Amino acid sequence: MNAKQADTGWSEPVPTALLVLADGTVLEGFGLGATGKAAGEVCFNTAMTGYEEILTDPSYAGQIITFTFPHIGNVGTNDEDIETVNMAAAHGARGVVLHSAITDPSNYRSSRHLDAWLKARNIIGLGGIDTRALTALIREKGMPNAVIAHAPSGKFDLDALKKEAREWPGLVGMDLVPMVTTAQRYTWDETPWQWGKGYGRQEKPKFNVVAIDYGIKRNILRLLAGSGCKVTVVSATTSAEDILAMKPDGVFLSNGPGDPAETGKYAVPVIQKIIASGTPTFGICLGHQMLGIAVGAKTMKMHQGHHGANHPVKDLTTGKVEITSMNHGFALDRDTLPKDAEETHVSLFDGSNAGIQLKGRPVFSVQYHPEASPGPRDSRYLFDRFTGLMEKRAK
Repeated sequence: MNAKQADTGWSEPVPTALLVLADGTVLEGFGLGATGKAAGEVCFNTAMTGYEEILTDPSYAGQIITFTFPHIGNVGTNDEDIETVNMAAAHGARGVVLHSAITDPSNYRSSRHLDAWLKARNIIGLGGIDTRALTALIREKGMPNAVIAHAPSGKFDLDALKKEAREWPGLVGMDLVPMVTTAQRYTWDETPWQWGKGYGRQEKPKFNVVAIDYGIKRNILRLLAGSGCKVTVVSATTSAEDILAMKPDGVFLSNGPGDPAETGKYAVPVIQKIIASGTPTFGICLGHQMLGIAVGAKTMKMHQGHHGANHPVKDLTTGKVEITSMNHGFALDRDTLPKDAEETHVSLFDGSNAGIQLKGRPVFSVQYHPEASPGPRDSRYLFDRFTGLMEKRAK
């Protein structure tokens, strides 16, 4: 697949970037962002907005993101929309693949061009290819392992890149949470952004929440704070005893990257003890998957995953349909759910599980991201559900 096949706005005389798939397929294009090379799993994201939030989502660690929307970069970047909390250990997407050249930003909030921003964050980019063809390939064959490389000279050791792509082990069996979790405990009180005001502060919290950081996003923390919570964020390896010693009204299990079964080797025993304590518990994404494992279910690798901001999900407890943001390559196998785990949400795209709750216990989780705004606020009620469980327990 050659960059010269489409009018994408690039003018370099020779390809300066490659995407080399594990099967030997080579996609030629033009480099942007950082130089060098990186291996990862290639996925496609169908969102038309929010590229900065996507590229800084720690759940994308180990992945190369192909944007299906062609015009990426047109609103620039800014420091407010970054989702990574732990900047010192920031390992989000390993690369980005675009169709069209990045245009000059046109937005009053923009503080930096996307290309400069990618360079600063050491993210390698490839542009000028037919992203529709790449998306079709992923839909047909699944998410391939690959190496993305950018060299301004246009000179590459193709045999070495093919070998690296072929030998990269893939995400199954890979625990990436140590790359993105916090190294030390901290508190969070920043509340959601408001027009004309920016972000606020939670000064009168009603609930004490401990959030276990498997790769948590900033806006999740903001919505917890905005829901009346004093939030204490702890490392993914924190013991259940240390968490419960903080006397939380509730425990939050965050999103994150990698194979939930692998991370679950140390996270699941902690989650099981928290559930047994009767503490209200709410999980998102990786937290949802490991909660399922904790009660006896199994996870499975998906063919192409769910990555986008247009995924319809039905809440089986209310009958309502919400438009959600998703980012996951693993899913709970509903056929393995125990009798005390009730399916609460289902994807209307492919029927896969999107949420569970435990019967008779204040514990629930969802596969999607209610802190995002695709609906735009269809899923915010889940934070109210969480605070409602904490309120009920307090009474």
